[in-house]
Amino acid sequence: QVQLVESGGGLVQAGGSLRLSCAASVNIFTINVMGWYRQAPGKERELVTSITRGGSTNYGDSVKGRFTISRDITKNTVYLQMNSLKPEDTAVYYCNANALLISYWGQGTQVTVSS
Repeated sequence: QVQLVESGGGLVQAGGSLRLSCAASVNIFTINVMGWYRQAPGKERELVTSITRGGSTNYGDSVKGRFTISRDITKNTVYLQMNSLKPEDTAVYYCNANALLISYWGQGTQVTVSS
Protein backbone atom coordinates (compact mmCIF):
# COMPACT_ATOMS: atom_id res chain seq x y z
CA GLN A 1 0.00 0.00 0.00
CA VAL A 2 1.31 3.43 -0.97
CA GLN A 3 0.00 6.61 0.57
CA LEU A 4 0.50 9.92 -1.18
CA VAL A 5 -0.02 13.31 0.41
CA GLU A 6 -0.02 16.42 -1.75
CA SER A 7 0.54 19.95 -0.52
CA GLY A 8 1.34 23.39 -1.87
CA GLY A 9 -1.80 24.29 -3.76
CA GLY A 10 -3.49 27.63 -3.44
CA LEU A 11 -4.58 30.80 -5.17
CA VAL A 12 -2.14 32.67 -7.39
CA GLN A 13 -2.36 35.37 -9.99
CA ALA A 14 -1.69 34.67 -13.64
CA GLY A 15 2.03 34.72 -14.33
CA GLY A 16 2.84 33.55 -10.82
CA SER A 17 4.41 30.37 -9.52
CA LEU A 18 3.57 27.54 -7.17
CA ARG A 19 5.39 24.42 -6.07
CA LEU A 20 3.44 21.30 -5.25
CA SER A 21 4.83 18.49 -3.14
CA CYS A 22 3.85 14.83 -3.01
CA ALA A 23 5.14 12.87 -0.06
CA ALA A 24 5.04 9.09 -0.42
CA SER A 25 4.88 6.55 2.37
CA VAL A 26 7.40 4.30 0.61
CA ASN A 27 10.76 4.63 -1.05
CA ILE A 28 9.84 6.31 -4.33
CA PHE A 29 12.76 4.63 -6.06
CA THR A 30 10.75 1.41 -5.85
CA ILE A 31 7.90 2.93 -7.87
CA ASN A 32 8.02 2.60 -11.64
CA VAL A 33 6.51 5.96 -12.53
CA MET A 34 5.38 8.90 -10.45
CA GLY A 35 3.34 11.65 -11.96
CA TRP A 36 1.08 14.61 -11.59
CA TYR A 37 -2.39 14.74 -13.08
CA ARG A 38 -5.00 17.46 -12.99
CA GLN A 39 -8.72 17.68 -13.35
CA ALA A 40 -10.62 20.86 -14.08
CA PRO A 41 -14.37 21.15 -13.52
CA GLY A 42 -16.29 19.38 -16.26
CA LYS A 43 -13.14 17.94 -17.80
CA GLU A 44 -11.39 14.60 -17.71
CA ARG A 45 -8.33 14.01 -15.62
CA GLU A 46 -5.21 14.60 -17.69
CA LEU A 47 -1.53 13.87 -17.33
CA VAL A 48 0.55 16.90 -16.47
CA THR A 49 3.96 15.28 -16.11
CA SER A 50 5.65 12.09 -15.00
CA ILE A 51 9.05 10.80 -13.99
CA THR A 52 10.26 7.23 -14.24
CA ARG A 53 12.39 5.37 -11.77
CA GLY A 54 15.33 6.01 -14.07
CA GLY A 55 14.66 9.73 -14.10
CA SER A 56 13.11 10.14 -17.54
CA THR A 57 10.45 12.83 -17.65
CA ASN A 58 7.41 13.43 -19.79
CA TYR A 59 5.26 16.59 -20.03
CA GLY A 60 1.87 17.42 -21.41
CA ASP A 61 2.00 19.83 -24.34
CA SER A 62 0.15 22.55 -22.45
CA VAL A 63 2.76 22.74 -19.67
CA LYS A 64 6.02 22.18 -21.52
CA GLY A 65 8.53 24.89 -20.74
CA ARG A 66 6.52 26.11 -17.74
CA PHE A 67 6.29 23.16 -15.37
CA THR A 68 9.09 21.00 -14.01
CA ILE A 69 8.88 17.71 -12.15
CA SER A 70 11.64 16.74 -9.76
CA ARG A 71 12.17 14.39 -6.85
CA ASP A 72 14.10 14.04 -3.63
CA ILE A 73 14.61 10.34 -3.03
CA THR A 74 15.96 10.96 0.47
CA LYS A 75 12.61 12.53 1.39
CA ASN A 76 10.43 10.22 -0.74
CA THR A 77 8.94 13.35 -2.25
CA VAL A 78 8.12 14.42 -5.78
CA TYR A 79 7.72 18.09 -6.66
CA LEU A 80 5.93 20.02 -9.35
CA GLN A 81 7.30 23.49 -9.96
CA MET A 82 4.75 25.53 -11.87
CA ASN A 83 5.82 28.82 -13.42
CA SER A 84 4.06 31.30 -15.68
CA LEU A 85 0.72 30.02 -14.48
CA LYS A 86 -2.37 30.66 -16.57
CA PRO A 87 -6.06 30.68 -15.62
CA GLU A 88 -6.47 27.49 -17.64
CA ASP A 89 -4.10 25.74 -15.24
CA THR A 90 -6.82 25.97 -12.60
CA ALA A 91 -7.65 22.43 -11.48
CA VAL A 92 -7.29 19.89 -8.72
CA TYR A 93 -3.82 18.40 -9.00
CA TYR A 94 -3.30 14.77 -8.08
CA CYS A 95 -0.14 12.86 -7.39
CA ASN A 96 0.03 9.35 -8.85
CA ALA A 97 2.30 6.41 -8.16
CA ASN A 98 2.27 3.64 -10.73
CA ALA A 99 3.67 0.45 -9.26
CA LEU A 100 3.34 -2.21 -11.99
CA LEU A 101 -0.29 -3.41 -11.78
CA ILE A 102 -1.41 -1.01 -9.08
CA SER A 103 -1.94 2.73 -9.32
CA TYR A 104 -2.17 4.91 -6.24
CA TRP A 105 -3.59 8.42 -5.96
CA GLY A 106 -3.30 11.24 -3.51
CA GLN A 107 -6.28 13.21 -2.27
CA GLY A 108 -5.57 16.15 -4.57
CA THR A 109 -4.72 19.78 -4.00
CA GLN A 110 -6.56 22.73 -5.51
CA VAL A 111 -4.69 25.21 -7.70
CA THR A 112 -6.58 28.33 -8.71
CA VAL A 113 -5.06 30.88 -11.07
CA SER A 114 -6.80 34.23 -11.26
CA SER A 115 -6.64 36.45 -14.31
